[in-house]
Amino acid sequence: MPSISAVIASVAWQAGMIKITGLTRKFNGFTAVDNLNLEIPPGAMYGFLGPNGAGKTTTLRMLMGLLQPTAGSVEIDGLTVAADPVAVRARVGYLPDEIFLYDYLTGYQFLEFVADIHKLPESAREPRIKELLDVFGLADAAGDYTANYSYGMKKKIALAGIVIHSPSLLILDEPFNGLDPQSTRDFRTLLERMVKAGTTVIFSSHVLEVVEKLVTHVGIICHGKMQMSDTIGNVVARHGSLEKAFFSLTEAAGA
Repeated sequence: MPSISAVIASVAWQAGMIKITGLTRKFNGFTAVDNLNLEIPPGAMYGFLGPNGAGKTTTLRMLMGLLQPTAGSVEIDGLTVAADPVAVRARVGYLPDEIFLYDYLTGYQFLEFVADIHKLPESAREPRIKELLDVFGLADAAGDYTANYSYGMKKKIALAGIVIHSPSLLILDEPFNGLDPQSTRDFRTLLERMVKAGTTVIFSSHVLEVVEKLVTHVGIICHGKMQMSDTIGNVVARHGSLEKAFFSLTEAAGA
């Protein structure tokens, strides 16, 4: 495998603070996210946790501007998502919970397509694509249609696509689902190095052991309400472990 450092070498800016103020989303009278207030510092690896239906995916979609809030606002690097959606998306790599690929593009063509969207220079495009294919173990399948990829391979090509432009912020919804242990380790390494280079990462996950080892900060949401947000060190010192904190807070909230 080549050095992962080349993948993150062209980070053009450092992400500023993510500031969420009074964020609320209602669906036909049901409140999925309820007056969420949250600040995520630049360069954080932030784990966003909660039971099924807690409001994680809805929140992440509002961060991307894919879902309009009923009330409240989101600022990313000083830009308001509602007012500057194009500028915000240029700085962000987003992995949704459901992966969408163009089935009759090859893996290589898919990454070329994403590179076109982000206007990567021709001189940088081919080396970046080849490096990402190697990092995610897809070099041998680069010429195959993505329709023939396994779920794990589809997840990996999607992950390669969201980091191709070296974004300053990654928003990831359950990024480790469907990855084999080797790919999980390699992607964790990539995330850690991107954070060291100044990228901010916020991701949801149900795998508490992975979250506790990986993150710098963690937040827990339940029934649409934020129960806690702090550094992982403070959470472990206060509760003994992330698992204990998770169950204590969600059970107290009625999960």
